[in-house]
Amino acid sequence: MKIFVSVGTHPQPFDRLLKELDRIAASGKDIFFAQTGNSSFQPKNFKSKKFLDEGEYKARIREAGLVISHGGAGTMINALLEKKPLLVVPRLEKFGEHTNDHQLDLARAFEAEGKAIALENISDLEATIERTKSFRPRLASNKDLLIAKIRDFLEKA
Repeated sequence: MKIFVSVGTHPQPFDRLLKELDRIAASGKDIFFAQTGNSSFQPKNFKSKKFLDEGEYKARIREAGLVISHGGAGTMINALLEKKPLLVVPRLEKFGEHTNDHQLDLARAFEAEGKAIALENISDLEATIERTKSFRPRLASNKDLLIAKIRDFLEKA
């Protein structure tokens, strides 16, 4: 399966994710490509590029069978727009990957809505990738659900 990984353009590196993906990619089971941003780690077992122009970025998402994203809203929304299974690995403050843990909050919220699978423990990455391959994101918005519930209520009244 083709897996696209995006760590965004945040100035702090996200080497923790890239190192674990590189270890997993050594098996050759899946084909990874990563946008590595300002990370210092250079993957040895899959292709990567620091930054992508908009066309290549969107093409990589379209071609992917799975998108792995940091907890950045842009990548998460783009993956959902393309109806891709989404695994979110938030950057964490305790590892110096961000200035706070807002990405963790966003990842948890997306998971609660059925739009993504959030991963907090990097040692579970390989098993979570396998689980995410069969995951289908809930694409309906809350607005559509609310309208449907109101319509159903009115029809029964």
